[in-house]
Amino acid sequence: MTLKLSSYKGTRDLYPDDMVLRRYVFDGWRAVMESYGYKEYMAPMLEPIDVYAAKSGEEIVSEQTYSFTDRGGRQMVIRPEMTPSVARMVAARRQEIPMPARLYSIANFMRYERPQHGREREFWQLNFDLFGDDGIYADAETIEIADKLLRYFGASDEMFTIRIGDRRLTDYIMKQYLGLNDDEAGRAIKLLDKFSKMPREKFDASMAEVIGDEALIKLNAIIEVKDIDALPKEVLDSGVADNLRQLIAILRDERGIKNVHYDPKLMRGFDYYTGTVFEVFDENPENRRSLFGGGRYDGLVGLFGVEPLPVVGAAPGETMFIEFLRAHNLIPDWVKNGKYYLDIDYRIIPLGEGADTMKYASEVARELRTLMGGQKGSVSIDYTSRKSGAKTKAAIKATADFIIYIGGDEVRNRTLTVKNVATGEQTSYEFDSIEQMARDAFQSKADRYAAKFNDVEEA
Repeated sequence: MTLKLSSYKGTRDLYPDDMVLRRYVFDGWRAVMESYGYKEYMAPMLEPIDVYAAKSGEEIVSEQTYSFTDRGGRQMVIRPEMTPSVARMVAARRQEIPMPARLYSIANFMRYERPQHGREREFWQLNFDLFGDDGIYADAETIEIADKLLRYFGASDEMFTIRIGDRRLTDYIMKQYLGLNDDEAGRAIKLLDKFSKMPREKFDASMAEVIGDEALIKLNAIIEVKDIDALPKEVLDSGVADNLRQLIAILRDERGIKNVHYDPKLMRGFDYYTGTVFEVFDENPENRRSLFGGGRYDGLVGLFGVEPLPVVGAAPGETMFIEFLRAHNLIPDWVKNGKYYLDIDYRIIPLGEGADTMKYASEVARELRTLMGGQKGSVSIDYTSRKSGAKTKAAIKATADFIIYIGGDEVRNRTLTVKNVATGEQTSYEFDSIEQMARDAFQSKADRYAAKFNDVEEA
């Protein structure tokens, strides 16, 4: 029997170069979240199915979960999203957690759906939520963070837009303005959520079956609205649009986010949203699609038998985020080349296999690792019996920054011969000067990348 080389459909094997890119993105996400005072948490991979059945929506629970019965007879799922889990965690310590609570996680999830471009069965995403604040500025901060996550990596206004809506406004339009009952409004909202994925003729025909031709004419007029102030007078006079109008003004005038606009078609798929909803859209013609979104879901914590809490949050996915960076050429060359900024990788090459040579090589490696302290990087020794030229080629192929040669002379004199792979220069150091060697190595790499960044800024 020959085993397959490919991974399970809808999942990915991640080789070291892939992990460098993932780490680059995840570290950026963490930097942004923690700059806003968010604290990292994690939830279990497995949850009872009723945690999701309560609020994630019928499609996720019945069609997209990986569910099974465990040995204790409990119906379990591999988490398809994080929101119900973090709501459960906050509910469990409702009286202990200081409010407002800013929480984030970077975790993987699984959904059984058809794999396609930008969508996989196993996926990673950032989840961030602000608990305990029902004010408009909490909504504004969440959308500001969504904007900042892209700008942190170099994105600019023309690369993306933020489309914003409000479930309360939508409910008013459906029930009061169009006169629909709860069932009709629910079906119409689900259709509107699929607007961009359907031919217009099919959308109109399907919507007419739900709400009727007269209501469809009124709805289509709203669908064409590009500015919230262009909504029908009856809707504006009701005051239900005031909150959204104020939020857009805060984002544009106070936070400097000019690429935000009202989109009456924006629904977001999950049933638990209760107020503001938003999505970030890529405007690159080759990748024009929704990147991620979020919104307010004030009712979810209360489902766990505690006093309800207001919550607003969002969840960027890794795959679509990286597609955005690629589409706009925002991935630095050093990441594309499988190297992380200022990580220094040393490769020690013993010139010979004598016991003294190997002992000294190990001593050098231990000292370097100690000197690196919290700095990320690596020190590895090539123990193979290959010739020095083959070892050097292998080290360069493995993207080593500095190669340290240790032969008989180095052992006798307790010295190091260090090759800077980027420049080709070789320098000799006393063992007692290894700390200076490490400083020189770090400065050399820092100067090299500083020069690259300066070239980019000047261009």
